[in-house]
Amino acid sequence: MKRLFFLATALAFLAVGCSETGNSTESSDPPATPAPPNIILLIGDGMGLSQVSAAYYYGEKEPSFSRFQHIGLMNTSPSDKKITDSAAGATAFACGIKSYNGAIAVDTAKQAVPTILEELAEAGWRTGVVATSSITHATPASFYAHVEKRSLAEEIAVQMVDSPVDFFAGGGRQFFAKRTDGRNLLPELEAKGFQVDTNAIPAALEGNASRYGFLLADDGLMPMPAGRGDFLSQATNRALEHLSAGDSPYFLMVEGSQIDWGGHANNADYLIQELLDFDQVVGEVLDFAEADGNTLVIVTADHETGGFTLAAEEKKADDGDLYDDYGTIEPTFSTGGHSTTLIPVFAKGPGSDLFLGVYENTKIYDLMKEVSGQ
Repeated sequence: MKRLFFLATALAFLAVGCSETGNSTESSDPPATPAPPNIILLIGDGMGLSQVSAAYYYGEKEPSFSRFQHIGLMNTSPSDKKITDSAAGATAFACGIKSYNGAIAVDTAKQAVPTILEELAEAGWRTGVVATSSITHATPASFYAHVEKRSLAEEIAVQMVDSPVDFFAGGGRQFFAKRTDGRNLLPELEAKGFQVDTNAIPAALEGNASRYGFLLADDGLMPMPAGRGDFLSQATNRALEHLSAGDSPYFLMVEGSQIDWGGHANNADYLIQELLDFDQVVGEVLDFAEADGNTLVIVTADHETGGFTLAAEEKKADDGDLYDDYGTIEPTFSTGGHSTTLIPVFAKGPGSDLFLGVYENTKIYDLMKEVSGQ
């Protein structure tokens, strides 16, 4: 009888346990799907490894590049050459394809290819582009326009009007308001919901516009050595202020355009000041992303410009012989154009470990799509 009693008690206990477990399973909510991370892509145009290294020798503080743990290397060659220009380089990032030099988001057959900005906007993301060049220049244009030649700045400006961009800031006012065809695109932008400013970046966004556009120079912005100031920082922070308002994820591309121009000019002071300005903005973006907790930051370049080298300064000894002073750096250049050196890729935040390794520049697009879940 005792055995039967204990057996009946055990079976009753198991029945109650199974019943409670079943009820618990039925009443529990399914696990929530993680929100896709915001993506901020910072492009230092013309910024190779020596340009990055300059931040360690000419800056007054620890460079922002030191805050990254996930770092890769990237080959930048276009479809038909060994050395890329900014258009083909940015098209690789924006569209995930190799195309020809001069191509703005078109393939080798000159057919338009959707960009990551357009695809994410269609999926409900907010989007923005910021540059110290004209906003119609090769790199920013490759994220929202489609033309067969990068020189078609007026056509690129027309495409901004109908683009899904929610925030833009840069130069290029002449391509919108001082056009050869007499057309003024500024009222057309306003009709599309843009609040347009051609004077300055405010300390905080004014009004309650759904979209903002800043065109602060006829073409490129003033160089840093000439007194541009903190435009890139202010524009980036206003972009983040606008895009992060609300519940939608966002994609922002920020270009330090004139690192490249300093390299083309073989002007080390120009290049270094632009590089340090870019590094400052990288640090501010990292601060913002870390506070947010769900933002992927990617920092890279479309190519290297100038064959820039941080070489030892050559000096003359008392006996007249020349020697390299390893205690002094003299920046040098090997070309006025681009080089084909591998380019560093820095990543921090959700999915940043995917950016390790050595790969083609088109993989930046692939990985952004993967992280976005689109």
